[in-house]
Amino acid sequence: MLSGPHGALDRPLLRLPFTSLAVLTVLLPLTGLLGCLFLSLVYHYEDATYTHCHVSNYLPSISAAISRVPERYVWRCCVGLHSAPRYLVSAAYFAFYRARFALRLPELLLSALVLLCSLAENTGLMLLTYVASTESYSVHKNAFIVFIVCSLLHMLLTCRLWQVIRRHYVNPEEIASFRWKLRLFLFNVSCCLIAGYFFRRHNEYCEPGVYTLFALFEYLVVFSNMAFHMTAFWDFGSKEVIVATPPEDKRY
Repeated sequence: MLSGPHGALDRPLLRLPFTSLAVLTVLLPLTGLLGCLFLSLVYHYEDATYTHCHVSNYLPSISAAISRVPERYVWRCCVGLHSAPRYLVSAAYFAFYRARFALRLPELLLSALVLLCSLAENTGLMLLTYVASTESYSVHKNAFIVFIVCSLLHMLLTCRLWQVIRRHYVNPEEIASFRWKLRLFLFNVSCCLIAGYFFRRHNEYCEPGVYTLFALFEYLVVFSNMAFHMTAFWDFGSKEVIVATPPEDKRY
C-alpha cells in the first residue's frame, strides 16, 4: 500500500519511506552491474572482451559481463530482488497520474500507455537477465530490444506527462523532477544512438577499440536509465510504503 496521510490501518507490519524504496530499487541493479563488470575484468578478462573478429577490445559488453559464473548469479539475484519494487513503483505512478489527470482523458490514456511500457520494460529486463546470451542468443537479443524500446517510450511519454504537470503546478520538487527527467531522457537517447553507431561500425569494419566504445556507451545507457527511475525520489518524497493487515470486524 502506498500512503500519504495515514488512513485506517490495523497493525502495520512494515512502514518504509518511499525515498528509501526508490534508492534501494536503483542500488540493487547498480551494485549488481558494477560487481559483474569488476568480476569479468578481473577473472574472465579474455573471455569477456572476446570479439568475433579478434580485434583489440578492453571492456566487456553488459551481455558478456552477466553471462558467466559467478557474474550470472550475482546479476540474477540483484535484478530478481529489485523487480517486485519496480512493479510496485509502476503501479504507484499510474495511481499518481490518475489522481492528477482525473478530468483529462488524453493524459489518462497516456498514463495507461506509460504503465504498459514500464511493465514491458521491467519484464524485458527480467527475460534478458534470466536467459543469457550464451544460452539463447535470439531470446536474449529480442528481450534486450523490448527493454530498450519500452524504456525509451516510457521515458518519452513520462516527460510528456510531466510537461503537462509543470504547466499546472508550481511545486519545486516536481519542477526539479521534470527537468532531470528531460535531461536524462535526452542523454539516454544520445547514448543509445552513439552505442548503435559503434556497434554497427564494429560489425562492418572490425576496427580495434571500437567495441570498447560501444560497451562504454552501453554502460551510460543503463546508468542513465537507472538515474531516470531514481527521480521517483522527488515524485513520492512525502509518501510511505505500508504493509498492514486489513481492519478486523469487531463482533460481540
